[in-house]
Amino acid sequence: MKAVQVRKARDLVLQEMDKPKISNSTDVLVKVKRVGICGSDMHIYHGTNPLATLPRVVGHEVAGEVEEIGQGVTGIKVGDHVVIEPIKYCGKCYACRKGRQNVCETLSVFGVHEDGGMREWCVLPEKQLHVVDPDLAWDEIVLAEPYTIGAQAVWRGDVEEDDTVLIQGAGPIGVCILKMAKLQGASVMITDLSDERLKFAEECGADITVHAGNEDVRQRVEEWTKGEGANVVIDAVCLPMTFELSFEVVSTAGSIVVLGFDERPASISQLPITKKEVSVKGSRLQTNQFPKVVKLLNEGRLRHEGLVTHTFSLDDVQEAFDFVESHPEQVRKAIIVFN
Repeated sequence: MKAVQVRKARDLVLQEMDKPKISNSTDVLVKVKRVGICGSDMHIYHGTNPLATLPRVVGHEVAGEVEEIGQGVTGIKVGDHVVIEPIKYCGKCYACRKGRQNVCETLSVFGVHEDGGMREWCVLPEKQLHVVDPDLAWDEIVLAEPYTIGAQAVWRGDVEEDDTVLIQGAGPIGVCILKMAKLQGASVMITDLSDERLKFAEECGADITVHAGNEDVRQRVEEWTKGEGANVVIDAVCLPMTFELSFEVVSTAGSIVVLGFDERPASISQLPITKKEVSVKGSRLQTNQFPKVVKLLNEGRLRHEGLVTHTFSLDDVQEAFDFVESHPEQVRKAIIVFN
């Protein structure tokens, strides 16, 4: 079978590998149909993802069709359309015991710590697969995993109906957060440095858009919330300056959620945290968000609505990575199409 492997930084190859086989009773063989290119895939390609090991078959945003099942599989049948939950965990450590498997001590992420889905077939345990409506387009369901990232951030921020939510960053993940926050009934302001991204965010339901390079975000938040501050601030830009800004614009008793892996320090004093009694939370991957997202997809309440902008064939995967790298302003989400 064909598989996309990053051998070392900037060395991406489409090579032949053995087709995987079912070896455990709960295994499922999936014929891959679509794989999204994520920012983390690009970081692996660039050699800048500190968590990935190389060589690595990339890809964790995966949709496919079930081709074969093990004898112990009970909830999935041949022919089902599925999306992949890309995490394996021990189930025993403190994080797992607290229901936070996404930060398991021995966490293994599909396409990062182990070979991922950018190949023609893959085998995974039944528990990592979720069945979706077969009438839905592949280009719709392949976004299930990014939506779970948005759902996780909204969950970590305890977003409720009528909350004011500030999302910093209107890229693909920012838009996924926006969609999930609006489904919770929140009022959402989103910021970015791109007029095109802000326009798309408005089309996806943002109540207010702010160009952070031309406008004072602090002033806009104060006006919007009548001086209260944003109840939840979600940082999807993840720079020290945006993290610092979060503490200035969050409301009393509010929450700050950050999704980044930037190791540079930010200058944050204790006073705003204690005075406002602010909750500061990280958000990584997802915890039990797939059933919710699949339900929303099946009900037609989640649609990409232009989030997918580019598709490439498997044979053109190098062109796809080059295009995403060279034209980030044009690409919301690029998808690799498998036969």
